Amino acid sequence: MKVSESTGDTRSRIQAVALELFTEEGYEKTSLREIAERLGVTKAALYYHFKSKDEIVNSFVQDRIDIMDRLVEWGESQPPTAESRRTLLARYADDLFGNNRFSVMRFFEQNQTALKSLSAGKEMRARMIRLADLLARPETSHEAQVRAALSLFSVHSTWFAIRDPNVTSEQRREIGLKIAYELLDKITEDAVAVKA
Repeated sequence: MKVSESTGDTRSRIQAVALELFTEEGYEKTSLREIAERLGVTKAALYYHFKSKDEIVNSFVQDRIDIMDRLVEWGESQPPTAESRRTLLARYADDLFGNNRFSVMRFFEQNQTALKSLSAGKEMRARMIRLADLLARPETSHEAQVRAALSLFSVHSTWFAIRDPNVTSEQRREIGLKIAYELLDKITEDAVAVKA
């Protein structure tokens, strides 16, 4: 490691290279040695930052959990309106697609079994449920709960449902949000119909 490099920069480089390899070769087939080789560092230098592949995965899952915690906190401070639901989902999509986070989404999509066994994967699932609850409120019907969850998944699904490599991250975001808003708007329509 160069003296001018900060620990944070090294951590980010390790995460980026690990994601690259996990996506190319799969989580199970990638070794710490391969990550170190691609980084151009010794395995001991890599081990200084992360003791295992699980720690690397937990680190970027934890980054996502931190983002989701901020979104949940913001959502809980908002009135349960159609507008706040749309804004919460747009903020979620921005955090999901912004700053080249597509590599994390690609990893999640390709390595579901690895994530399920990690504690951070379970924590992420709990955050997703909390976000879905916020998107459904104030409605509590089963239909509203399913539509809210599907609105989140519609944003995610653009990573594996759209196979055209020429579709940009922004286009995926727009398509996912269009479908998600249709689902959220139905929650509002159903709520109005019940009150009428």
